[in-house]
Amino acid sequence: MLYLSQVIGKPVRARDGEPIGKVADLIVAIGDRYPPVTGLVVSTGRRKIFLPWSDVAAFDSTGATLKTRVLDIGKFTQRPNELLLFEDLQDKQIVDLDGRKVVRVNDLRLDEIEGRLHLVAVDVGAGGLLRRLGIEGPFRTLARNLRVAVPDRYIDWEDVDPVETSIASIRLRVPHQGVRELHPADLASIIDQLAPRDRVGIIESLDDEAAADAFEEMDPETQVEVLEDLEPERAADILEEMSPDDAADLVADLSEEARAEILPLMEREEADEVRELLGYPEQSAGGIMTTEYVSIPANLTAAETIERLRELEPDAETIYYVYVVDEAGRLVGVLSLRDLIVARPERPVSEFMQPDPVAVGVLAPQEEVAQVVARYNLLAVPVVDDEGRLEGIVTVDDAIDTVLPTAWKRRLPRVFSRSASS
Repeated sequence: MLYLSQVIGKPVRARDGEPIGKVADLIVAIGDRYPPVTGLVVSTGRRKIFLPWSDVAAFDSTGATLKTRVLDIGKFTQRPNELLLFEDLQDKQIVDLDGRKVVRVNDLRLDEIEGRLHLVAVDVGAGGLLRRLGIEGPFRTLARNLRVAVPDRYIDWEDVDPVETSIASIRLRVPHQGVRELHPADLASIIDQLAPRDRVGIIESLDDEAAADAFEEMDPETQVEVLEDLEPERAADILEEMSPDDAADLVADLSEEARAEILPLMEREEADEVRELLGYPEQSAGGIMTTEYVSIPANLTAAETIERLRELEPDAETIYYVYVVDEAGRLVGVLSLRDLIVARPERPVSEFMQPDPVAVGVLAPQEEVAQVVARYNLLAVPVVDDEGRLEGIVTVDDAIDTVLPTAWKRRLPRVFSRSASS
């Protein structure tokens, strides 16, 4: 077992023992489960040179001894699949995929596997810092005498995703593969923790739908910063995948310049929905509603309604309620999925829907919407205009936004989100 901090700056000697420089860095090749060390970067004073690992006869905490007397003194050039352990990883931010959080690298652990040195783990504990300061041994002795624990914390390399911009994505065989597999809420939490310059790289590794899911879970301030850092075309694609209410909230927080640049690049239908929602007061029912819902005419049968759900579900934020409208689009009834499932296939919806459902007006204040949701124990409440026409729905998570603090709201299960219903 060897640590990077134990070898950086140590002497590099030729085969006859003559010192030729100092260890400036170690190089590993990305791709294997545990990346093998492929060479040394040696500082010779005024320049840095590369030595392949095949030239190294011995390597430990005292430094390196070479097999050869002949050196290639050409300037070191990093290849696309290589990482420099000191320059690219030491003191950098990484994602702990298992712990689902961002941590900083204090040291790097190397172990011999089948006769070759490999990078196996990242030290993010206090021990790594003490080791680098050269006081690990005395400090641990003192702590042991005082019966004080010195926490060690290692992250297996398999559970690490480097994220800082100093590590170009082309150097990773599968950029951010582990991050892409995280739940959107965990991914959003990680992005919130990253430095602004490092967030875009994560978003760029996601497809539009996954990026939209993550955006919907981010802090509003982070949403704006990341979206404005993206290319306008990519920002527009992500907004199109977000639910209209979340997209409208985000667009409302953008600078005027960014809004004017991004909205025209969105598909016309999605852009019109966002503009419509932006026309309502921010804390009104219209301002927090989504236009993604399922509505049907009353003359459909139960079987026909189920078939309609199969067609519309990908575009609906919630299908726990189905809203029934007349020819003019006025809300006349509502039914739950349970009502629909237990009904005979040939039975008309008008016979088993709940008529005159509870609804709120588009200008109703958010506090009133939350009270209605709580009083009637609803997952969503329909929003109607002055003529009773269905304009959208407010889901319970949006309705209670002003009632519960943001931290508590985030703990609620998002049973109404597209990610949960897909």
